[in-house]
Amino acid sequence: MHRTIIERRLSDAHQRLVRARGELAVLDEQLVVVNEIADDTRLRALVAETPVAAKEHDEASRQATAMLRTRQALVEQIADLERRQDDLLERLVVGPG
Repeated sequence: MHRTIIERRLSDAHQRLVRARGELAVLDEQLVVVNEIADDTRLRALVAETPVAAKEHDEASRQATAMLRTRQALVEQIADLERRQDDLLERLVVGPG
């Protein structure tokens, strides 16, 4: 593979990696808030023992679980991008093979 193509792919992988890491930082901040809300609604559901409070807790818990799945997918994407970047750097420095 030509050096310019490798450099272009490396630059693309780097940009995607920076973007994904930024998204992960934002998601982590949001997850803290969502988890706090889920904890609060859980306590309210325990104290109130009403169907409405239980429903609010279920909704908050589902949202927290969905965000955790999204976070895990993003972590996996970052790991893939890091592997791709490492592979491209190796090709750039060592050469194909």
